[in-house]
Amino acid sequence: MATGDVREVGHGTTDLYYVDTGMFDIEEYTSVYLVDAERPAVIDTGIGTDTDLLLDALASVGVAPEDLEVVLPTHVHLDHAGGAGHLAEACPNADVVVHENGARHLVDPSRLWEGTRHAVGDQIRHYAEPAPVPADRVVQVRDGSAVDLGDRELRVHDAPGHAPHQAVVEDPSNDCVFTADAAGIYVPAHDEVYPTTPPPNFDFEQALADTRMLSRLDPDVLCYSHFGPVRTADRLAEHLDVLIEWVEGVAAAREELGDDEAVVDRMVAATDLTDAWGADRGGAVAEMDTRGVLRYLDTRET
Repeated sequence: MATGDVREVGHGTTDLYYVDTGMFDIEEYTSVYLVDAERPAVIDTGIGTDTDLLLDALASVGVAPEDLEVVLPTHVHLDHAGGAGHLAEACPNADVVVHENGARHLVDPSRLWEGTRHAVGDQIRHYAEPAPVPADRVVQVRDGSAVDLGDRELRVHDAPGHAPHQAVVEDPSNDCVFTADAAGIYVPAHDEVYPTTPPPNFDFEQALADTRMLSRLDPDVLCYSHFGPVRTADRLAEHLDVLIEWVEGVAAAREELGDDEAVVDRMVAATDLTDAWGADRGGAVAEMDTRGVLRYLDTRET
């Protein structure tokens, strides 16, 4: 699948599409979902550099900018919500629906922007600075909220292990869940699930609980933000296993090496994400995820 390609989610779903945004100049890294409902919706928004691509994707399924009614970032990390303000500018009739714990960061994204710059280092070159969303266009949701799309509704479920402002979004009509980062990252090139554990708010125990919550929802299809739709099958059990293995591995490396920078170097050298995403992005993700676990370990000790 190439950048800009729009495909049906399939797997028995209807009126549901996804587009490869080409984030970080990598194919099959980030998908944004389009729900062609009575009130059309976009799930996640990319990093703000891809607004025109998303508008073209909407046009390809017959949704004009003025017809889009819901923009729903699963959480406010900029790879999921960085385009919210830009998309709101282009789509004047769309509500921006977001978890209540993240809403303020869309209205005033300055702290979010600075925090991202600190977290991702020179990778910030791939991002666009987020545009603010007018406060009167933000609709706050929480665990148990329903998002009315006219001919169907989406259900919101808190999933704060990755970040306190993260929610997964269930589409019961299609028996699928938009997983945000709560089910890890699916890499089509490897047909494997990987953990995602970035600083500053990764919480191991809560991340395990989030995955078990997804299992209780028992969807037929998981719509990964990174990347694409797959049948649920054993993917959630796989995520539990790799998440536990990853956190225990970072903890063991710290115990052995006694130096966090040495731990980071070891985990970056060991990652095979570079095979799928290249040394630059694969290494950057491994470093960030290692630092997220190290911060979690420090928090647990205190």
